Amino acid sequence: MIKLDETWRIFISYMLVILLVLLANTACGQVIVTEFNAGWNSANNVEWIDNLNECEVAKVDIVEEPKLQAKHKVVIVPTIIIFNDGEEVKRFQADISFKMLATREEVQGAVDEIIMSDF
Repeated sequence: MIKLDETWRIFISYMLVILLVLLANTACGQVIVTEFNAGWNSANNVEWIDNLNECEVAKVDIVEEPKLQAKHKVVIVPTIIIFNDGEEVKRFQADISFKMLATREEVQGAVDEIIMSDF
């Protein structure tokens, strides 16, 4: 049978591990990848964006959110902007035919680079 003192020591150890994990997540910042597009351009949606790792993904329809389009100076759709702690750090834009040229690997590489730079 485990003594009460040993049980508390194990409990406190687990709590410290949980606290360290939570602090590490907030210290690294939050990376958000946002796809700006429009309903009329849905044929050129970035299908792979939901498959990115280690980041949050958001989608903005510029027709429904014109203030966000203006705020982030989105001039062509789709546009992918990577934010770290709310600040833009990388932007990928479509070509003249409204097709995204950047690949999932390029965007994931940018996300990974941002995360590694936080350490």
